[in-house]
Amino acid sequence: MTPMSFRDTWEQREDELLAPYAVRSRASAGRRYAEAEHPSRTCFQRDRDRILHSRCFRRLEYKTQVFVRATVDHYRTRLTHTMEMAAVGRTLARVFAANEDLTEAIALAHDIGHPPFGHAGERALNALMKEHGGFDHNDQSLRWLSLLEVRYPSFPGLNPTWEVRAGLMKHRAAEPGAALDGRPLGPHQQLEAQIADISDDMTYCAHDVDDALEAGMLSEEALLGEPLWRRAAERTRSQYGELAEKHRIRISVRNLLDLQVEDVIATGRAALERHDPRSPEAVMNAPERLVRFGPELESMISRFRAFLFDRVYFSDSVLERNRRAVRLLENLFRHYLAHPESMGRKAQARLEREGLRRTVCDYLSGFTDRYALAEAGRRTKYAPENHR
Repeated sequence: MTPMSFRDTWEQREDELLAPYAVRSRASAGRRYAEAEHPSRTCFQRDRDRILHSRCFRRLEYKTQVFVRATVDHYRTRLTHTMEMAAVGRTLARVFAANEDLTEAIALAHDIGHPPFGHAGERALNALMKEHGGFDHNDQSLRWLSLLEVRYPSFPGLNPTWEVRAGLMKHRAAEPGAALDGRPLGPHQQLEAQIADISDDMTYCAHDVDDALEAGMLSEEALLGEPLWRRAAERTRSQYGELAEKHRIRISVRNLLDLQVEDVIATGRAALERHDPRSPEAVMNAPERLVRFGPELESMISRFRAFLFDRVYFSDSVLERNRRAVRLLENLFRHYLAHPESMGRKAQARLEREGLRRTVCDYLSGFTDRYALAEAGRRTKYAPENHR
């Protein structure tokens, strides 16, 4: 009799610990290219580790979240945001008895497709590709995992499982008849993907405030006009009494995240009890999304996001930097269209299969902020020092 591998043991533990609606590793729909199973890791643990060891994941350290890190070392990057989001996702997965490894893999991969300079870079590439299929960072994350990352000799990309790929297609899942490799994607995503998605919403809401306060773009006085922040501040006061402003703000940021997590847990548990899904497919076909905010907090969060858009994301300083980023990417895009030979060797090898414009778009999407600035200085008349 063949001894059980550690993977077999772990998969048995999943059967014992996970809820009926959770995705089990041994029930995965598999990979696009067949591979032998690993003796000590489940398929989703393997996905997570492949993402962590990839070059496209490491580049997130030098991609902007909201604020350029050239002036303050503590601003969040795409990498720190992703790590914080994955931590929240793991917590929720444990609470809901969902597959923690799958949740983490989706969370770690969700921003890999982001180009340099945050959402301004995404909008720039989408405009440049308007007549050629557009550009969306969620779709691009899937391209990096499934095609563009070069790491293995037997297949392109990282060959992720169907479940990880499906977890990155949140905007497609709600489309009528949406499918991936012949398997339905919706109308709702699997619970692990829903957890990763809402973890993204929660962490950027709390941590963008933290960075905006650090940047001097928001004041505590202005924040107290928002019901969501006021509730977090009231909790801070009840916990600690009067504090110095620095400590008061930091703890209120923490409470801002805690309030959201607690609400999702309460709302999610009620929805799971109400609908009692007995399989991952039952989650996908439930009458409503099961992992979400309750109506009261959702209203507060919507108002708070509008406040952040007005005071932070659409502030004059951020908009001006975004305009410079758009010009930089437009100039680089035009340069590579005219001089494709100046792209990297791997990009040039994709030209025949992908076409010129898509290859240029893929190439630019992999740039970090600082590499884009350096390339602009080498390839165009753009002066990188003007971007700060």
